[in-house]
Parts: sequence; C-alpha cells; structure tokens
Amino acid sequence: MNLLRIGYMLSILVGPSAAFVGASSRRSSLTFLSSSTATTDDLLKPSYDIEPLPTRIGHGFDIHRMAPLDEAGQPVVIGGVTIDHKDQKWTDAEGKYVEKGGIYETQLGVVAHSDGDVIYHSVVDAIFGALTLPDIGQVFQDTDPRWKGCDSSKFMEHAYEVMTGYGYKLGNLDVTLILERPKVASFKPAMKENIVNLLHTTPGRVNIKARTHERLDSVGELRSLSCHVVLTLERI
Repeated sequence: MNLLRIGYMLSILVGPSAAFVGASSRRSSLTFLSSSTATTDDLLKPSYDIEPLPTRIGHGFDIHRMAPLDEAGQPVVIGGVTIDHKDQKWTDAEGKYVEKGGIYETQLGVVAHSDGDVIYHSVVDAIFGALTLPDIGQVFQDTDPRWKGCDSSKFMEHAYEVMTGYGYKLGNLDVTLILERPKVASFKPAMKENIVNLLHTTPGRVNIKARTHERLDSVGELRSLSCHVVLTLERI
C-alpha cells in the first residue's frame, strides 16, 4: 500500500492534517505544516464528507496591485519566476510621483502581504475550491505575520498535500495570466516547469496562457495584474 493511500485512510480516521504529515517526506512541507494553527487546520477539515467523486473541477482567481519597486518593496514574481524587466510606463493614478494620471517610468513590484504570486495563489484557490474547502484568503490570511513576504511555493506545497490527503491528483490545469506589462512570454516555460514540479505532475497536464487587457482599467495602466486558473482533480 503506497504512502498516498495510507495518507488518505488516515484522513478518514483522524482528519486530513495528520494524513498530510504521513504522506510527505519533504522537510519544507513538514516544517510549514507544523506552524499551522488549529484554526487553519479546522478550515481544511469540514464537518461534511468530501465525497470521493471520480473528477472534481476548481476555479481560482487572484489580483494584486503593482507599484514602483521602491514602494512595493518586492519584485514581480509570477509562477515562482522573478520577472526581470526594463522600466515600464506606469500610470500614476494618485499623483504620487508625477501629475495625477501621468506616466511614470519605473521598475515595477507587486504590493502584497506574501510575495504576491498571482499564478500560485490562483492554483491553490482552485485546488481548495475543487475540494469544497475555503478560499486561500481564509486559510492563509493577509493579517497573519507568518505569511509576510512568504514564498508562495509553500502554499502550493501545502495545497498539494491537501489534495493528495483527500485522495486526488491533478488532472489538468489551465492558467490565464492577465497583465499589460512587463512581457512574460520568455518566462512561461520556467513557470510551467515550477508548477509541474510542485504538483508532481507532467508537462502535458499544465498550460499557461498570457494576455494583455488592451490598456483598459488598472491592469491596462500597469497598476495591477490578475490571473484565472481552471483545473480538474482525478481520483487516485
């Protein structure tokens, strides 16, 4: 009997948190889980049964504000990749740096409590959603100092343990990243590789698309970026 099946059986007997620890030998995941509060664990152990459907579908969404790098305090990180870029034409809607509504050329960063990785956050949200669990904002609250500046791969590792703990693996995953600039086409292969590794799957099950917002609203003005993820989970 493999570890994942043992983990699933433990989740039935004592709840998924115990199963996650039993199903994983990765030190980083164990350390991360050991820091979870009882409240967080309880959110992932609903009072109702999560029925063993053969296939489940989840949708995730995330959006974060972008600002000049000095103001944001951290770079643009998407899919675990730091997006190096030249100065961009950011719209200063509040008039902090130039005339209100004017263009300010600057390096950009993401304003967020954690590292603000919109792809990883959307994937985690979609996994939780497929399992009828609370959204990522409830599980990893932006008022919790433990997640300040946190590498969002830790959220992905935890979501993977939740998924396998309930007896599922990734079916397929489709990402739509929405941002005007900086351009990310050259970074997509690395993003995909990161997701494949974190979810222990294969390249033929993960897709990443990127599009602009045609210069419309805050995304088009380079003041934000967003992401949608749709995925399926398959019974192990």
